[in-house]
Parts: sequence; structure tokens; C-alpha cells
Amino acid sequence: MNITVCTLNAKYIHTNLAIRYLKSYCEDAYNIRLAEYTIKDPAMNIVSDLYSHKPDVIGFSCYIWNIEETIRVAGMIKKVLPECTIVFGGPEVTYDVSYWLDRLTDVDFIAIGEGEKTFRMLLDQLSGERDFSKVPGLAYKENGKQRIQPQTNKIDLRELPSPFRFEEDLDSLSKRITYIETSRGCPFRCQFCLSSIETGVRYFDREKIKDDIRFLMKNGAKTIKFVDRTFNISRSYAMEMFQFLIDEHVPGTVFQFEITGDIMRPEVIQFLNENAPAGLFRFEIGVQSTNDGVNELVQRKQNWEKLVRTVTMVKEGGKIEQHLDLIAGLPEENYDSFRNTFNDVFALRPEELQLGFLKLLRGTGLRLSAPQYGYQYMDQAPYEMLSNRVLPFDEVIRIKQTEDVLEKYWNDHRTDETIDYITRHLAKTPFDFFQDFGAFWEANGWSRIGHQLEDLFKRLDSFVRTAYPNDAAHVESIMKYDYLANQRFKPRKPWWNTDESAQRKAIYQQLAAHPLLAGESFASLGLREKELHKHTILEPVTMQKRNGAWAQEDGWLLVYFQPNGAGSSSYFFPSRLTAAI
Repeated sequence: MNITVCTLNAKYIHTNLAIRYLKSYCEDAYNIRLAEYTIKDPAMNIVSDLYSHKPDVIGFSCYIWNIEETIRVAGMIKKVLPECTIVFGGPEVTYDVSYWLDRLTDVDFIAIGEGEKTFRMLLDQLSGERDFSKVPGLAYKENGKQRIQPQTNKIDLRELPSPFRFEEDLDSLSKRITYIETSRGCPFRCQFCLSSIETGVRYFDREKIKDDIRFLMKNGAKTIKFVDRTFNISRSYAMEMFQFLIDEHVPGTVFQFEITGDIMRPEVIQFLNENAPAGLFRFEIGVQSTNDGVNELVQRKQNWEKLVRTVTMVKEGGKIEQHLDLIAGLPEENYDSFRNTFNDVFALRPEELQLGFLKLLRGTGLRLSAPQYGYQYMDQAPYEMLSNRVLPFDEVIRIKQTEDVLEKYWNDHRTDETIDYITRHLAKTPFDFFQDFGAFWEANGWSRIGHQLEDLFKRLDSFVRTAYPNDAAHVESIMKYDYLANQRFKPRKPWWNTDESAQRKAIYQQLAAHPLLAGESFASLGLREKELHKHTILEPVTMQKRNGAWAQEDGWLLVYFQPNGAGSSSYFFPSRLTAAI
């Protein structure tokens, strides 16, 4: 048989672990081709590529982000290859199977849950006696009637062959994210999560995992993301893996983990702060809500004080970037409660704060109890909530406006100093700043047009002049610093209006004659006046940054750009120094 296992990823840089496990589990008996596309690829292009290989069987890996596009592709495949057997599997079709059997008229079989053994047994039957009743974990229609055969025993994960040794993957390891799992299952029962449906945590063979990681690093993998639901559920296991990765990592490789913050022991964090190279690890921590009552309703146990301790210790260590997640729309969390949650978490100043919206996933307890809380949600994937009895749709829209500017201005790290200053000193609260700016953004129609980097600064400047007119000049000074500090080369035309004034020329002459005006670090560059004009930008400012803090003082910001494009260095000096010469 000619067999293809396929998926549509959200982005090209993503890779699908599931189809690789299917191939590795079956490749001793079957020749299986991997095929990955993205949800942005035209369906005709995907179908044309699949058709060119004339497959007898296609297995699709299905998720909330690709299910509708996958259904469209499967329907087209069935028209041009009517004899091709189409199999759907994955978390999106594992639950509410009866619904999917009725809807997926172009799909021959659904593999329920863990797919490796089910897919292998299905292939055996397709190439043999074709008695599909012998395949556990398989759903299909027979004579118009539904046949749903439950899974039997779980796979022994220690015996699964490696999904990382395929020749066709090696060239792209350095260009894409590699996903790896060392366990399956989750000990927690959060009612909005699919992991709550299955009980227990099972582990893969540790030494095999280590060998796979060595192989991946040796062959150029740069970003390896662990998909374990709670990597640190076992302290001893996490410590062993952390130690291994510290000891054997290849420089330039980054490892990302999903961490439960409030169960992280201080001694583990201290170990990482003392031993992990900076940038080697990245933690993703799901906070979701800081409202204890809301967490109880979704059976989520969380000790906020211990979580704060973890995040703070990690941040103070300066070695590990943190990505914190929030979910808007949880039961009984109204606008004001979510505002408090946002402000609680933003106060920790994580490197990235992800604001997502509740999705009523098929099979979850929260979807079953949705009427109790008055949920209205999308009928099709991703099943995102539209409103509930305490959060009307107009307030959902306001939070979405907040999400948009949070992503552009905090998570992308273009304006770190500016946003930090505004949220600490000018805005009523951080949430109010992002929400007000998001509403301003929408009112100006900017959500419907594209933007360059300069546009982002101009639009923030426009908002600041409207919202904080008395402080606009001070904020502009910090924005100039942010903009220039993130440039590799001297910009030809900054986002603000500038000119070669006589005063600026005089300052350049003073700097050439007295470089210590801008400090010893600048003086050590030994720049002549011609080089100053060529490789620096000099701007008047009303704020000076000294010892990591901003203070109001009229002066100058001088930014030197290395000619080789290696980055820039910023220097401040007050006007009173130049006036005294």
C-alpha cells in the first residue's frame, strides 16, 4: 500500500509529532510518507501534492486550528481519488465521535485517542482480511450504522520507537521547532482542558529520550519544545533532565517547557539560576486566573503566593525567559475580575504575557456545563467563547482590543522601556493602559491596515499625546531610546521629525573635543567628528536613564551604531554639561 500521514500546521516552523510517531510505529511493515502543509496553503495546492503520490491511504492529524481546512482537503481528495481510504485522528476528532461520524461523510475511519496501535492495526486489516471490528480505538460507519470501538490498553511508551530519525527531516531541523514528549497525561483536572479527561501520567524511557535529544542537537536542532502537560510534576525527573540538558547542550539550542509554577521548589530554581547558561531554557506557565473562586469552579488548584515566588525567583536569576498565560472568559470571571487578574500577572513583568480566550473544547467538563454559566460560543473550531452571563460580548471585544496592543507593544519587545514607564507612572493600571490604547487603535481604524515599525511608534505617540498630554514629551524621549536601541544600523529616517540644527552641530563639535561629556565608555570609542556624524544619532530628550531608572532632566541621547551592523550603544548627558563648556 501507498500510505501518507499528513497534517496542516498553523505555521511552517511548526512540526507535527503525531504523524512521526505513526510512521515510526509502522515503518517496519509499511512504507509511509510524511506530508506537512500549513493552514495558509491553498487547498488546491495541498490536494495536488497529495494526488501526485497516488496514495491508497491518507491519515490526517486533526486539531482545532486545522480541522475545517482538513475537512475541505479530505472532501476534494475523495472526489479525485475515490478509492483512497481517508483516516482522521487527533484530539479534535477523539471526542464527540458520534457527531464526527455523521459530519465527516468523506472520511472512512476515525482513530480515537492514542493513534499508533490503532493505525497499525487498521493498516493490517486494510491489507488483510478487512475485519475492522478487530481494531480497538476505531470508529466508522457500517451499513449506515455507527461502529465506535473503544480503546483497550494504553501503549507502553517505553517501547515506542523514536520519531526523530527520519532522513527527510534532517535538513529542516535548524529551521523549525522540534516538539518532543517525555510523558503523556496530566495529574490535574482543569475542566477547560482536554488533558483532564484522561487520568494518570505515563513516562517514556529516559535514556531513549536523552539519546534522541543528543541526535537532534548533533543534527542542528535549535528550538526543542517539550509538550509534556506538566514537565515538573516529578521533581526528581525534572532535575535529572535539567542536569542532562545543562551538561550536554549544544550552544545555540533552546529548550522550552510547560511548567506548573506553584509546585516548583525554590531549590530547583536556585539550581537553575546557578548552573543553567543564560537563554538555554524557556518556561511557559499557565496562570489563567488569579481569582480563587474562578479557579475552584474549573477544578484548578493554584497557590498564587507560591507561583509569584517561582516567577520572581526565575526573573531575578536572569537566566530563563518566562511566558505566562491568561484565559479570559472563565466561569464567573467578569470584566473587573479579569482586569485584576491581568494586573496581578503583569506586575510580575514576564517577558511574554499571552492573553487568550476560553475555548469550549469538545469532551471537556466546561463544555458540558456551558448552559449553567450562560455560554455562547462558536459552533465550529476553535469554539471560542462569545459571551457568558457575567461577560457580555461588548466586554469581550474590549478585552480583545487589549490583547491586540499587548501583543504588538509588550510581547514583541519593541517598546519595553516606554511601556514599563507608562504602566508604572502614568496609567491608572497596566490593564487600563492596554485597554484604552486598544480602543484608541480600533477607533482610528488601524486594525484594518498594515503597519511598519515606524507606524507602531507614531501610533503610540499619538495615543500618549491624547491620553497623557502633560507627559508626552517625556514619553517621546523614552520612545526614541527604545526605537534606536533596537536598531542594528543607523536609521535613515526615524519616526519623529528631526533636522540638522545649529545646536546639534555645536554639540557634535563639543563631543569631538570633549568625549568624556558622554562618559568614559563613549570616550573609549575614540570617534572623530566625521565619524560622529556618520555613525551616531544625537537627539534632545527630557528624560535621562541612569542606573536603570528614568529621571526628568533636559539633555541629549547619543546612540552609536557599529559600522558592521552588530548593534548600538546609548549614552545620555545633561544639557548643563554642554552649556558649561
